[in-house]
Amino acid sequence: MISRLKSTAGLALLLVIVPTLLAIVYYGLLAEDVYVSEARIVVRNPTQGPRSPLDAELDQTGFGAANEGNNTVIAYLQSRAAISETNGDGKLKVAYADPELFWFDRFGLFGTSDEEFYRYFQDKLEVEEGATTQVLTISVRAYNPKQAQTINARLVNQAEMLVNSLSERSQADLIAIAEAEVEESAQKARKAAVELARYRNTSGIVDPVQESEVGLQMISKLQDELISAQTRLRQLQTYTPDASQIPFLRTQVRDLQREIESARRNLTGGQSSLSSALARYQELQVDVEFAEKQLAATRAGLQEARAEARRKQAYLDRVAAPSLPDYPVEPRRIRSIFAAIALGLLAWGVLSMLVIGVREHRD
Repeated sequence: MISRLKSTAGLALLLVIVPTLLAIVYYGLLAEDVYVSEARIVVRNPTQGPRSPLDAELDQTGFGAANEGNNTVIAYLQSRAAISETNGDGKLKVAYADPELFWFDRFGLFGTSDEEFYRYFQDKLEVEEGATTQVLTISVRAYNPKQAQTINARLVNQAEMLVNSLSERSQADLIAIAEAEVEESAQKARKAAVELARYRNTSGIVDPVQESEVGLQMISKLQDELISAQTRLRQLQTYTPDASQIPFLRTQVRDLQREIESARRNLTGGQSSLSSALARYQELQVDVEFAEKQLAATRAGLQEARAEARRKQAYLDRVAAPSLPDYPVEPRRIRSIFAAIALGLLAWGVLSMLVIGVREHRD
């Protein structure tokens, strides 16, 4: 058995000794210290009520109601846009491309394009939401503690600007829709008022209702005069048939009857009568009143939209500011070296058994 194991000494050298030596050299001497800065934030959205324990349990299974604000921030921070905006002055790339860093750890090994830096930085950024809370934890890895804190602070600022921008845009859209409704109602009210004024000008009637009342009062007065004249005429015809006033009273009665008939036709006859004008006038008046009520309602809706926009303002709350790490948490040097030894031994053992089995099968 020992002789068989000796026959796999080359595999041991290749799979165990060499990787172990490389791990010792890299993790013991060359690997850069990695500092992790953490920040905790939460997106406050007044439209979302507090989460119940059931929501928290469902979130763990993937069936819970997600925090839309948190999801937006996570998607943004993991996007190319966030990294590009954070690296607006180029200092983000400089922090990871320092020539003093070990070449295997620093940025630029596989290219210096923005796409390569985006892929490189994905390993340096971690954003996760708590299992039972809506607090987001942003972790940034860097080779200098101050740089890790600065980069994390920049990302938090970019996330806050995004939340504020989206909130302001939502508020502006809500108010703009209400203002557009007010403008539309105002135009309808102006149009209705203009139609009513045009009708008054063309018909020559200011207010058919008042003029009808005046006409009715005039007819009533004429009827009173007619009744009085008819009464006097009957009295004279009965008691003094030869009176000289009888012809005059008969003429007065006929004239009053014609005036009453003319006044009635003016009120109720034909398309040019006051009754016809009153129907059209009332129709236009109803349009004006309806437009004014609609305008008042939309103005009240605008005030409500402004109040609602203020109530719905989302904002980013910093639960914990980006920390300044005072100790490198990565790489775990001893653990990594022992992991390299364990994996090497495992690979050597498996391949050795395969090699020995193949040789025995051939023999």
